[in-house]
Amino acid sequence: MGLFRNKHDEAPPATAMFQMQQKMVSFGDDFWIENGLGQKVYKVDGKVLHVRKTFVLEDAQGNELLKIAGRVLRLRDTMVIERGDETVATLHKHLIGFRDRFDIDLGERGEMFARGNFLDHEYKIWRDDVELAEVSKRWMRVRDTYGISIVQDADIPLILAVCVCIDAMSHETR
Repeated sequence: MGLFRNKHDEAPPATAMFQMQQKMVSFGDDFWIENGLGQKVYKVDGKVLHVRKTFVLEDAQGNELLKIAGRVLRLRDTMVIERGDETVATLHKHLIGFRDRFDIDLGERGEMFARGNFLDHEYKIWRDDVELAEVSKRWMRVRDTYGISIVQDADIPLILAVCVCIDAMSHETR
């Protein structure tokens, strides 16, 4: 069984690979997300002068693509992803036994779900029973790095922003 089998057992879709540093996603740190060739393609700018956790996802030229911010005074952990003035996704963390799950509300566009082992960076992101991304440390030879494989027709910046949110919410002590 391959990495990207869906429930209909069809051939896996074409994917784009990215890598992110495991210990770099923390409040106040800037870091790069590299593509499968090791080229810096997205920058995550951690904002230190904000009351809540805030990150900005930029392209390689420094253009803001998405803003990621934590919501304070909530019963459960929540982060919001915005494109300009529009909220494009809201992540909610749920604790179920030994594993977490994340529900990703896309507003009128539906929802996505992330399930797996978030502390070990081994999880998948789904929408409408279709796997959009898989996150894994197994593929990486560099220590403290994990890979993100995203189907080609997905909103790649949004999926990467979701991964930044999940990492920030799952590893809050960093």
